[in-house]
Amino acid sequence: VADTYNPTDSLDPEKLLQCPYDKNHQIRACRFPYHLIKCRKNHPDVASKLATCPFNARHQVPRAEISHHISSCDDRSCIEQDVVNQTRSLRQETLAESTWQCPPCDEDWDKDLWEQTSTPFVWGTTHYSDNNSPASNIVTEHKNNLASGMRVPKSLPYVLPWKNSKIVLLFSLC
Repeated sequence: VADTYNPTDSLDPEKLLQCPYDKNHQIRACRFPYHLIKCRKNHPDVASKLATCPFNARHQVPRAEISHHISSCDDRSCIEQDVVNQTRSLRQETLAESTWQCPPCDEDWDKDLWEQTSTPFVWGTTHYSDNNSPASNIVTEHKNNLASGMRVPKSLPYVLPWKNSKIVLLFSLC
């Protein structure tokens, strides 16, 4: 194993660790993951003989010893504890799900449409109706509420900026 477990040393970023690919390399703990990647590329022959621990990628172990390492890896307990905690929290979340149910709806919009006693309000139109059926709610007369001499515009007051040179000039002066 590239580093031995010591609770006080494991948090020290300046601790020197021995490279599993080249025994002459002593690497600071904070740089160790980056060094492993670089050295693995530089030493493919050694890399093919080592396996990576599934609990801690810093652990490079000879392939023949990986099953023993997995059963005794110190980081295994941390991962297993995380899995247990996550399972517990998921179980609590499923128990804490809301039991609220939507109350039954008494509305019937189709029925309301047939029972409607007055015509619906639509701005700028007048409805003439003899009975209350939806088919009779047809607009028979259009009336605008503009003063005499006024007319409804034929288009929206929207001008495309690239078609109006004054607007383009104003934007270019800003």
